[in-house]
Amino acid sequence: MNPLNARIRSLGAVARRLDPQDGERAALLQPVMDYGNRFLDGLATRPMFVEPAAGGASALDEPFLEGPSAIEDLLHIVDTEVDTPGLNPASAGHLGYIPGGGLFHSALGDFLAAVTNRYSGVFFASPGAVRMENRLLRWMGELVGYPSTAVGNLTSGGSIGNLIGVVSARDAQGISSKMIERAPIYLTRHAHHSVDKALRIAGLDECPIRHVPMDGRYRMDADALERLVVADISSGLRPWLVVASAGSTDVGAVDPMPAIADIAARHGLWFHLDAAYGGFFALCDEGRRILAGMDRSDSIVMDPHKGLFLPYGTGAVLVKNRKAVLHAHRYDAHYMQDTFGPRNEDSPADLSPELSKHFRGLRVWMPLKVCGLAPFRAALEEKLLLARYFHDAIQTVPGFEVGPAPELSVCTFRYVPKSGDADAFNARLVRAIREDGRVFLSSSQVDGHFIIRLAVLAFRTHLDTIDLTIDLLRRKAATIEADA
Repeated sequence: MNPLNARIRSLGAVARRLDPQDGERAALLQPVMDYGNRFLDGLATRPMFVEPAAGGASALDEPFLEGPSAIEDLLHIVDTEVDTPGLNPASAGHLGYIPGGGLFHSALGDFLAAVTNRYSGVFFASPGAVRMENRLLRWMGELVGYPSTAVGNLTSGGSIGNLIGVVSARDAQGISSKMIERAPIYLTRHAHHSVDKALRIAGLDECPIRHVPMDGRYRMDADALERLVVADISSGLRPWLVVASAGSTDVGAVDPMPAIADIAARHGLWFHLDAAYGGFFALCDEGRRILAGMDRSDSIVMDPHKGLFLPYGTGAVLVKNRKAVLHAHRYDAHYMQDTFGPRNEDSPADLSPELSKHFRGLRVWMPLKVCGLAPFRAALEEKLLLARYFHDAIQTVPGFEVGPAPELSVCTFRYVPKSGDADAFNARLVRAIREDGRVFLSSSQVDGHFIIRLAVLAFRTHLDTIDLTIDLLRRKAATIEADA
């Protein structure tokens, strides 16, 4: 045999281990399914937060070997080194930050997307995958009231979504490098930090940033916005972008979108709306009322891994001005000339920074189809009501004071001790809740004060979890007060 052929055959025999056949696949899949089922069945008894071990050896530091490892041994490492330490975001007790989801039905979609390895970046390569993603985006556009001509992209999350929106605004508004220092941007200090990050990545960090004052509920003051814009125009500057929030991270505030849209239209500003957290509340009647005016934004970010309870890594951005998005993101190359023919659908690669991308559409499409929309609508309204329930109930516990009534599903509060430093007390209270392990609350700084946040958005969170949280807060606060 030719030595080259012999070498190729020898290598091929080893390489074929990467392509397990039916019996081998079953032997791998069954332990994984068993582990997943044990994890889900045991969620109620898993602690919400486990402090990672300080230093020491970890199985994750072990070298990659030339030979195979047993799948059972690897799942043990996943359990002890990945799924045990840190925050447990799949739990009903995840009431900190803005909870993610992790629907089982999405895992089925991800499994099929990975097994089939459809490339959803370009229509030519996988027209069905691209059609699925574009149909999902059109449905989201219909939900917020955008025209059918709007375009969008399923992103990894709000950070990339805000970047796409900001870059599209920059190009639509004709903001060149020589104009940057005279082109103000308007937002509040409660805008998500990913907006500032997007501005920096887009080369816009030298634009004058106007932090618009907020009202007593931490919403953008529209009258103050108007005054700032008029003053900048009078000074010879070129205002071009206002960024509002539909559900701010710290307190869940919804900026007055109709008034902001009026000002943007009057002065020629692009209105970008960060609704990563709040956007999907439009699925329920009460949420749609609260979010009136979303349709008047020029671009919007909304995260399915928040309001649709999907796994992390599922964001979305919608933009009305298709030309601006294409101008910012569409590039061609000689090696892709086979894909250049008539395009029945916009390709995701033409609408975002990504060329290679995960087929995210299947993880969104599968649960919406398997479950239908009714459970999503019910869950979202439930979360709104749970936040209001908590806001009312915690006020009846002596010592606790609350922030503004929740517009969506975030409630801020703190304990005011009889003596001593309130900030230090509330920091101890958060740690005590975390050490208990049954629920997880996060904290923030508002008006220079340490506050505690309850964010209700995990799909497994129901009334019993909120009642448990109130009871824990009552008991832990009393214990800390007694020890003071």
